[in-house]
Amino acid sequence: MSHQTPDRGPRTAPVYDRRVTDILLATDADSILDQVEAAVAGTHLIHRIRAGADVVEATGLVDPDLVILDLQIGNMGGGAACLALRQEEGAGRLEERPILMLLDREADIFLANHTGADDWVVKPLDAFGLLAKIESALTQEGLLEAPSEA
Repeated sequence: MSHQTPDRGPRTAPVYDRRVTDILLATDADSILDQVEAAVAGTHLIHRIRAGADVVEATGLVDPDLVILDLQIGNMGGGAACLALRQEEGAGRLEERPILMLLDREADIFLANHTGADDWVVKPLDAFGLLAKIESALTQEGLLEAPSEA
């Protein structure tokens, strides 16, 4: 007597219905770029700038779906860049968009909250955690549909 289990087919993870989304990443650290690229693994288009002072202009040019700001950028930190973006949005010169901040330590959450960031990740970056934060921000903005079983 043989025992057979019903074939349920291959197991798959939830699939997001998506379009290509643009992410503006502001960091002067090549290692951060590498980590973000590894996390999104080609599912989003990353536009990288190296100076916080360039965030507002680059946002106007690229019109990203999400902005990721490294808290520590040499000439103008992510906190100041976030404040500048929120000021431009408030004045109607830029459309509102989610901002994710990359923090150096838990204590920096206070800064992220007070500069207008929508969410944050504390370094060192975990690829799965970072991707989950990115997907969450884009889903809340209606740029991705919630996962469906495929």
